[in-house]
Amino acid sequence: MLEVYLTLFAIFFAKIAHVSLGTIRIIYLTRGKSLTAAVIGFFEVIIYLVALTMVLSNLNQWPNILVYGLGFATGNIVGSKIEEKIAVGHVHVQVITVKNGGNIEELLREQGYGVTSMACYGKEGAHRTLQILLKRRELPVFLKTMNNLAPAAFISISDTRKIMGGYFTRMKAK
Repeated sequence: MLEVYLTLFAIFFAKIAHVSLGTIRIIYLTRGKSLTAAVIGFFEVIIYLVALTMVLSNLNQWPNILVYGLGFATGNIVGSKIEEKIAVGHVHVQVITVKNGGNIEELLREQGYGVTSMACYGKEGAHRTLQILLKRRELPVFLKTMNNLAPAAFISISDTRKIMGGYFTRMKAK
């Protein structure tokens, strides 16, 4: 009976590891870090084959199949949590201010952010659009800052694959 529980335990955690590594591998791949993605993929596929072999060699054991599925689902959650923690890469943040756009951009610059701004017009008249590039791990602090400075601002966030030149590069060198 102990062997059955150990097998279920092994399948569950192998599947969590497999799916989590797959999530991380895809993130590194989309960020242009193919060598890192390849190394992660090497371990990912080995773990996958071990878990799958345990299930396929005992297809008449339905708990193995259920635990495999549960490990897959849990692996998605664990993988996304790991991804949030490692926060690889950069993001492009676009802020459309409702009012005091000039004040907000100056306050952000004083805090060390590189801000590019331009006038824009919406349904309610003139606004400012602010463009900011950040390391992904800095995003939570930036959003908290924006919530304090301009809680009504419209903010959109996009992943950025590569950054070349500009103020951001000089900031990284410090």
